Amino acid sequence: MSGLRVDRLECQVLVEDLGRPGLAHLGVPSSGALDPAAVSMANRLVGNRDHHAVLEVLLGGVRLIAEGSTRLAVVGAQVPLLVDGRPAEWGAAVSVPDGSTVEIGRAVAGTRAWVAVGGGIDVPPVLGSRSTDTLTGLGPPAVRVGDLLATGRAGPRPAGPVAAVPWSSYPDPLTVTLHVGPRDDWFTPESMERLGTSVLKVSSRSDRIALLLNGPPLVRRIRGELPSEGIVTGAVQVPGDGMPLVFLADHPTTGGYPVVGVVGRPGLARCAQLRPGDRLRFELTRQPGAPTD
Repeated sequence: MSGLRVDRLECQVLVEDLGRPGLAHLGVPSSGALDPAAVSMANRLVGNRDHHAVLEVLLGGVRLIAEGSTRLAVVGAQVPLLVDGRPAEWGAAVSVPDGSTVEIGRAVAGTRAWVAVGGGIDVPPVLGSRSTDTLTGLGPPAVRVGDLLATGRAGPRPAGPVAAVPWSSYPDPLTVTLHVGPRDDWFTPESMERLGTSVLKVSSRSDRIALLLNGPPLVRRIRGELPSEGIVTGAVQVPGDGMPLVFLADHPTTGGYPVVGVVGRPGLARCAQLRPGDRLRFELTRQPGAPTD
């Protein structure tokens, strides 16, 4: 069996693909990689189809041993990549001979890197996806030292270079568009105005379920209870403390706190690269077009 043997691990590494969309009515989150476009890009670089499973590496610090020749590509967070101790190119297809050592160093910018391997990571699919869902436990367990990550049959010749954008080129604070609604009327107009002008900081309690934010609390205009409603990826919910949070890929499918808006996919991909203490600002819009799962 060909694949990658996990020799050293200093961070969380999960198997992810494009997720399980369309199952929210059964209580199953969409899950999947936090930046689907990046996963598709990495897969195309090594000759895979977009849906092949990849490794999602949080902050870096991984050593892998190739059991069989392969090729891989790393996108997302900027991480040093070494093959047998020699620097390899980030955002490009890299040949890895049988027995070679692949090292993914600590991220110098961004948070999550995605590693595509020729043929994809071959684990049993659950409900049509190979993704690890950290909320429900569906999918494969987190990667551990000693695991052999089997790979499928490699596809055709890899694609040429792609225009991967270095994370360090994004501004501070990061600005993302927030499509306002449906429950913005539960908060005072002054609070909503402040939401569109304040700079918020990312909490250290953030994970794949939600990006938790610290800043001026939103003040409610309506004090009653809200029955549980469906939650979509990117929904910005406001719990009782008034601090907004952005639901990411492993979010629950229902919730009882008011949702003041929805962040679209491009903004979510950028949110996935924020670290604790990083700064975020919402640009509010009332134009139609907020996404759904």
